[in-house]
Amino acid sequence: MPHVIVKLYPGRTEQQKQALAQALTEAVTRTLNSSEDSVSVGIEDVGPNEWTAKVYGPDIIDKAGTIYKKPGYEPQ
Repeated sequence: MPHVIVKLYPGRTEQQKQALAQALTEAVTRTLNSSEDSVSVGIEDVGPNEWTAKVYGPDIIDKAGTIYKKPGYEPQ
């Protein structure tokens, strides 16, 4: 039951979010050989002024052992 959560800055359209969710679903089903029915994708908008507190700290720094693709930036 893969569940993918994407957190990004606001500004993407619903069409872009739908396309991203579909692309992620296809990648997960292809890579993990799972059914589309078992995949869920959530997309959350997080503003720049909240990014460090809500994403970088708790999701990247605090869970460093789970990050398979590290970001190429550091919080400001």
